[in-house]
Amino acid sequence: MLGVLTAFSALSLMAYGYLSWDHANSVLEDQKAAGKGSHEESPHREIGHQPHIVFILADDQGYRDIGYHGSEIRTPTLDKLASEGVRLENYYVQPICSPSRSQFITGKYQIHTGLQHSIIRPSQPNCLPLNNMTLPQKLKKAGYKTHMVGKWHLGFYKKECMPTQRGFDSFFGSLLGSGDYYNHYKCDSPGICGYDLYENNNAAWDQDNGIYSTEMYTQRVQQILSKHNPNNPLFLYIAYQAVHSPLQAPGNYMENYNSITNENRRRYAAMLSCLDDAVNNVTTALKKYGFYDNSVIIYSSDNGGQPMAGGNNWPLRGSKGTYWEGGIRAVGFVHSPILKMKGFICKELVHITDWFPTLVTLAGGEIDEETQLDGYDIWETISEGKHSPRLEILHNIDPMYTKARNGSWAAGYGIWNTAIQSAIRVNHWKLLTGNPGSGDWIPPQSFSNVGTNRWNNERVTLASGKTVWLFNITADPYERIDLSERYPDIVKQLLRRLAQFNKTAVPVRYPPRDPKSNPKLNGGVWGPWYKDNTKQKNNNAKKSKKTKKKRNHRKQQYSGCQPVSVIS
Repeated sequence: MLGVLTAFSALSLMAYGYLSWDHANSVLEDQKAAGKGSHEESPHREIGHQPHIVFILADDQGYRDIGYHGSEIRTPTLDKLASEGVRLENYYVQPICSPSRSQFITGKYQIHTGLQHSIIRPSQPNCLPLNNMTLPQKLKKAGYKTHMVGKWHLGFYKKECMPTQRGFDSFFGSLLGSGDYYNHYKCDSPGICGYDLYENNNAAWDQDNGIYSTEMYTQRVQQILSKHNPNNPLFLYIAYQAVHSPLQAPGNYMENYNSITNENRRRYAAMLSCLDDAVNNVTTALKKYGFYDNSVIIYSSDNGGQPMAGGNNWPLRGSKGTYWEGGIRAVGFVHSPILKMKGFICKELVHITDWFPTLVTLAGGEIDEETQLDGYDIWETISEGKHSPRLEILHNIDPMYTKARNGSWAAGYGIWNTAIQSAIRVNHWKLLTGNPGSGDWIPPQSFSNVGTNRWNNERVTLASGKTVWLFNITADPYERIDLSERYPDIVKQLLRRLAQFNKTAVPVRYPPRDPKSNPKLNGGVWGPWYKDNTKQKNNNAKKSKKTKKKRNHRKQQYSGCQPVSVIS
């Protein structure tokens, strides 16, 4: 199989021809001259009245894990919606949870929100920075009712970080990145455990009936639709917990996959089938309550699948948590009666940041001139098949990630320190530096054995000292032929582009864990714990000089999020 695919990739490269750097460089110059696509005035769209927007985000769904990509997992609802809409086959997200969600809700790259390293962890005093305007806030200004159901994972250490303070009229779901699908408990570390199901700003004890979360969230969506007047615009963000670990599924779905002997893959398949049914029930409710004819339904995974937890990205390279295509190229489609073109595959470049300007403009909202977005309005690309305004993607620059041992400025031609983890794509070219993560290919056959061992995967031992990779993704989407040594001039140009982006980066927000976050100190519930002591300090301003000195000493201690400097 490896030989066949390698030969296929080579033939594809020969047939396609390499993109000359002159063209790629002109692309950068044109983009620089034109400015951000999201800043351009969008043409007036005659769509009747404001459409209802339903954004469905799956968690950890692998690229192969959908029927139309050849999966053995049955997803008839998703297949049908995609076939009647527009399949996005050059669609990118981030490799892990919080980054994808932050970029969707702000339209900004991680380097411009300070969330370029890892995820937001339960015990960290960290959240999506409050100075960032969010998508629901913009849609509310345009007259929308905004509701969120499902997984937040954008921080909650203080009340201002909660979903209802970031633009949502209502919130029902979890604050953390994962947890039990039935009892909604999550342990961040031994002894640090708590309950994680919320109704707006309070623990949802009364709403917890032990129902599997995928079905519970769908029921809440149905309730929202039954109570909302379809003549008024609605934004519904449904962030399902599935198919993220822990691998739990209702027994009736497990029975449908007895032929899969690998236990993890079998459970994963059952979870995805349940999710497929959930999307069917949401679509049915949209039709029943009068929303469907004027709705835009967007479906997306937040990152690639995790093979050790049942997911599969074949034939893409890598997995969740990596900057190989398997970690960042996602399942995605748009289904809507108001699309001008339906039933086609869009191969234009699309990124998760693009939803912000696209949906705000589609809703009749306005993008403030001073708002520095990294997303582009891609509605005409999706609805009319036009070329995407997006010509490049900064996948990320993470100055805190473990440095590649053999990376150096010399390896980066004095332009870039290749020890730094980074990835960028410009038109057909993709460059990676540092440690991009495990680069194995995991074929579907790997799941035919019992247990988690992968006997048929294609392991890659990275050459000693290698910290730069270059691929022509259009001709070689499986990243099998590294071209970095063959095209050093293109490597240099992409390294310069990385350096340009890095000059715009804000400090990384990744504070140490706060022991006050322990749910035991908050009634056994994960939730806001940070207290602002400013008022109390003002009330004590008239105390003795000795007390004042103690207070001044306390003010120097850590409170809130301290930034980490980015690379220079």
